[in-house]
Amino acid sequence: MLASSRICNGLIAWAASGLSLLVLLPIAACDMVESKAEPDPTLAGGETTLFRATPESFAMPAPNLTGDRLEKHLVGDFEFEKKFVTAPAEVNSGLGPLFNRTSCASCHTRNGRDKPDVSLLVRISSGQDFLQGPVPVAGLGLQIQDRAVAGARPEARVVIEYEEISGSFADGEPYSLRKPAYRLEDLDAPLPAGVDLSPRMARPVFGLGLLEAVSEVTLEDIAAEQVAGGEVSGRINYVWDMESETVRVGRFGWKANQPTVRQQTADAYRSDMGITSPLIPVETSIVSGQHDGLEDDPEISAETVDAVAFYMQTLAVPAARDVGQPKVEGGRTLFTRIGCASCHRPSLETGLAPDLPEVSSQTIFAYTDLLLHDMGEGLADHREDFRAGAREWRTPPLWGVGLTEIVNQHTFFLHDGRARNLKEAILWHDGEASSARERFRTLSRSERDALLEFLRSL
Repeated sequence: MLASSRICNGLIAWAASGLSLLVLLPIAACDMVESKAEPDPTLAGGETTLFRATPESFAMPAPNLTGDRLEKHLVGDFEFEKKFVTAPAEVNSGLGPLFNRTSCASCHTRNGRDKPDVSLLVRISSGQDFLQGPVPVAGLGLQIQDRAVAGARPEARVVIEYEEISGSFADGEPYSLRKPAYRLEDLDAPLPAGVDLSPRMARPVFGLGLLEAVSEVTLEDIAAEQVAGGEVSGRINYVWDMESETVRVGRFGWKANQPTVRQQTADAYRSDMGITSPLIPVETSIVSGQHDGLEDDPEISAETVDAVAFYMQTLAVPAARDVGQPKVEGGRTLFTRIGCASCHRPSLETGLAPDLPEVSSQTIFAYTDLLLHDMGEGLADHREDFRAGAREWRTPPLWGVGLTEIVNQHTFFLHDGRARNLKEAILWHDGEASSARERFRTLSRSERDALLEFLRSL
């Protein structure tokens, strides 16, 4: 049961000149949320829910943040937006020498997802180590950096070509899916035989603290329930935690290959921007022989990593919209009936997070089980990642999908952005999801429209 709470809309206006700090302009517009016997699916993020459907829907602080906690969130926001430059420099120094983007925000535009031609990157590996994960490729590492500072050379250029695949629904309505093919050109180092490539899109970053607060026992119980149920059988990806030096449950990333928001943050700094931290102090460029030779590592502090992780952990989750409307509720019923809810589990309970009371003991509607599922050959990347197989992907949360067009001005979905809308995303499902996809394909047009309307309400 949710305690009575105030869900308040607010507006953050940032104004920065150099390193000068920013201005918070609160706007009073609060509605009382009464205690309910059953959790309200409108409150997607529990007490972190914010009622706002604007281009900034993914970029607002959780409404239950106050005082020093809100101040820390705003510091993290500033760091998230910061653009790095080539070393040596007086401020924001350390970019590259090999990199993909210059800031966190340049991939996660407005904290959402960008288009494939903007934020897509390619992970690579030469096999798999059971404990340490994917094995780096000689001379290239674990990720293709397609940009470089002056005097250095990009590792490769990623080229995408699409093939249209035609199909039709049971009622005869045609559709077309685009199948991508990837190749690397202008390689700085020869690509050895047997290298596994996996294209990845940047994901939305709101609600991560809530997902981190779901207990490992809960995820283990869900996996056991699915095995007993029969149609789907999600698995946990057990991964290496750098700080505790233990194997832990993975829950972040397209293949659930990161155990914590903090580790994911440090890895993104190093892999995407070439920015080292105390958690990961070695440049990716070291394997290519293009290290800048400067003795400036680590280039950011542990406090910066903490602030950015805290920022993502305490972002507000946008409320679901049009709950109770007949078409949306009809789509919600169909979502469960055809089997989508088997993996995209509507609700989860968060446990106690001593360092994050704002996300503790919440009922959330993220529409994920955080487990790995076999999605079939069509979506396979053939790259193992810890215990994630070549055809397995973590169930992505669906909260906020209906606001993607408002926030990011597009509707590209799936791990590589191949789906141009939610309908195509469903039709790409296969493997464990093949039965659900086929039930969707055989729905009447009005039923399909209702299901899609429900998804757009999230």
